[in-house]
Amino acid sequence: MKRVLFLCTGNSARSQMAEALLRHYAGDWFEVYSAGIEPKGIHPMTLKVLAELGIDASQQTSKSLQVYQGKLAFDYLITVCADAERNCPYFPGQGVRLHWPFEDPAACEGSEEVRLQKFRQVRDQIAARIRAWLDELGLLTNTPG
Repeated sequence: MKRVLFLCTGNSARSQMAEALLRHYAGDWFEVYSAGIEPKGIHPMTLKVLAELGIDASQQTSKSLQVYQGKLAFDYLITVCADAERNCPYFPGQGVRLHWPFEDPAACEGSEEVRLQKFRQVRDQIAARIRAWLDELGLLTNTPG
């Protein structure tokens, strides 16, 4: 199995969503991890919008990038925010490095409904990007909806 690490600043929303979605779509092909440059804990709305798709991410935890440095080699390192792309150190043995920038839903201000809509929007953008990537790799035809 190929190892994938999704990296963002806080490991609270985007990278957590990406971890859960890739595991959901292609967990038979990938070992999936996520981390943050400065982990802040998983945002409750992250878990809520994933649960709306039937994905239980409640066992995922917010982790620092240092948990993996020098311990695991990754076939793919995917940054999901500009800060992580700028500040991610080089990983010895690192495979392909990709950058998929997404807006931080945790930074959205407004009512609960406005913030929830932003989390859903970003979740759907991440899901679409993951599915496009799986298609590029020739795996999409074998993944569940």
